[in-house]
Amino acid sequence: QLQACGGGLVQAGGSLRLSCAASGSILSVNKMGWYRQAPGKQRDLVATFTPEGYTYYADSVKGRFTISRDNPKNAVYLQMYNLKPDDTALYYCNADLKVPPYGLEYNYWGQGTLVTVSS
Repeated sequence: QLQACGGGLVQAGGSLRLSCAASGSILSVNKMGWYRQAPGKQRDLVATFTPEGYTYYADSVKGRFTISRDNPKNAVYLQMYNLKPDDTALYYCNADLKVPPYGLEYNYWGQGTLVTVSS
């Protein structure tokens, strides 16, 4: 249901843009966002849209990352600037999707895309 892409290897100070799109039979998309998991660490929230449309950013990425979305495409993006080695992680797209036939809402994860920042 969620396909993420855009990761890669970049030097410190560089930029990357992650993309994630929801596909399949979807009635609506809520609370779409990004998490990350560094080696040996737990998965943490990076940035997200709340169901009300507000944005939330982890303190560690405020001012460097920007989340955006394209509602007709059921897509969410994460533009990352001034990347640091500490940003190295698997980045996961996450969304609450309402699916047919009953419109029940489920939480989905994308497959993860690797971001590696070299010093």
